[in-house]
Amino acid sequence: MLKVDPETRAVIAHTAKAAPKMFADMEEAARAMREQEGRKESLFRQSVEAEKNKANLLEKKFQEAVKRAKETPDKGKPLRDFDLD
Repeated sequence: MLKVDPETRAVIAHTAKAAPKMFADMEEAARAMREQEGRKESLFRQSVEAEKNKANLLEKKFQEAVKRAKETPDKGKPLRDFDLD
């Protein structure tokens, strides 16, 4: 709820909305925490696997960029709109 001054059109007071309860009981909250721990563990394992393959992936990307650079010859300094004046 906002209270706005009509003359200056500035917010002079506000009341925050009441936050609803997240869980009905402690058992439900404990179950949610266990599920969250499982998700955290899964995300951690995925990040570890990604980190293991990171060097190999970067090497492949670099080789592809080198290959593309060799296929397209350098045409010298690019022409800018400023150079045309």
